Amino acid sequence: MTGEIGQLALCLALALACVQAGSGLMGMRSANAASVALGSALGMFVFVALSFGALVYGFVASDFSIADVANNSHTLKPLIYKITGVWGNHEGSMLLWVLVLSVYGAAMAVLRRGGKQLTSAALGVQGLLAAAFILFILLTSNPFLRLDPMPFEGAGLNPLLQDPGLAFHPPTLYTGYVGLSATFAYAAAAMLTGDIDRGWARAARPFMLIAWIALTLGIAGGSWWAYYDLGWGGFWFWDPVENASLMPWLVATALLHSALATERTGAFRVWTLLLSIMAFSLSLIGTFLVRSGVITSVHAFASDPKRGVFILLILCVAILGALALFAWRASRLESGASFAPASRETTLLVNNVLLVTALSVVFLGTIYPIVLAAFGTKISVGAPFFEVFFAPIFIALMIALPFGPRLSWRRGNLRAALRTLLVCLVVPAFVTNKESRGLQDVLTEAVVTPRVPPGA
Repeated sequence: MTGEIGQLALCLALALACVQAGSGLMGMRSANAASVALGSALGMFVFVALSFGALVYGFVASDFSIADVANNSHTLKPLIYKITGVWGNHEGSMLLWVLVLSVYGAAMAVLRRGGKQLTSAALGVQGLLAAAFILFILLTSNPFLRLDPMPFEGAGLNPLLQDPGLAFHPPTLYTGYVGLSATFAYAAAAMLTGDIDRGWARAARPFMLIAWIALTLGIAGGSWWAYYDLGWGGFWFWDPVENASLMPWLVATALLHSALATERTGAFRVWTLLLSIMAFSLSLIGTFLVRSGVITSVHAFASDPKRGVFILLILCVAILGALALFAWRASRLESGASFAPASRETTLLVNNVLLVTALSVVFLGTIYPIVLAAFGTKISVGAPFFEVFFAPIFIALMIALPFGPRLSWRRGNLRAALRTLLVCLVVPAFVTNKESRGLQDVLTEAVVTPRVPPGA
């Protein structure tokens, strides 16, 4: 009955996601519909959690009548790897994706940031995303398919995945990936309601921060895992799938800074909206790259064309729909508050331009070989390309970064900031030089001065 319970719960979650989408969008004008959207978001979370719990139980109990369990587990596997094996495959990882999406939806419903109208519209957008991905699971990636006859023993999990890294890397990474959907939903809601002021950025900012922190931890942990498990010889190998997680991180970093300026002074309103759309769009692009089979990587899931086409359809509808909303509201969008050349806003603008330029380099190096492969030409873009073009951008970013905290909003004192930074640069350099000289003297004395044994 485990598989049937999980399947039924997932179908009920799909129904509630559709109700959430419809009532959330209607809630922009009706208070009753907005209340229904709040309840639907909480209900969807409950049923998705029930479905995910059923799959976890199937793995722990070694229910090999479920195809996903039979293909990715066996009776002798330690309990931790039985549990982590739930998301160590395509079907289970997609269910985890939807679970995280429902958690964010429930959090949006409980917190109700930005007012009832904005929250209702954001929940409507979130419901559309949830319905699309649940439908994707049911039609192409059902984790509860039955096997008849049931095998006596399972096939087991890929040995590379039988590692503690699997316990934290995918859940943390998905918390970041999917967390950007909340930011995307609030940006779309702001354009739907016409409330394109600083209020939506303030409402979305906690979700941006949680997503960025989780994405940072997920990328760092995944790099460490690949370093010791795959023997890359470095913490970043410019693997296409790793680049797929780096791209939304770069945009999310720019988005955090841009949203801060929008919230504080009203600057960068248009920029913040575009970055919100871009961040989640790149998360969807990463999902497409990993699960469509267009790239060959040790991180990529086994896939079939149906899955790739379905995800590509979701990707196109989400991106084109958001851009259509942006174009619809373009006449009402204002550039935001003005600021002096020497101000914190200017440093944030430079910061964002450099981050988006770095994103362009990674995007080109990752996507260009895929596009050429579609036309029969195979090339490989590796570390030399990224070291030449990516590294100088980040060096420039490191140089510009310290100026931001030293300048005031709207109008700052550049000379005072330079004096402060000069002191901060000279003092550590002096101390470091002095300590290095002291260490050099100690080493010289240890080498040159002969050691006399005791009693000699």
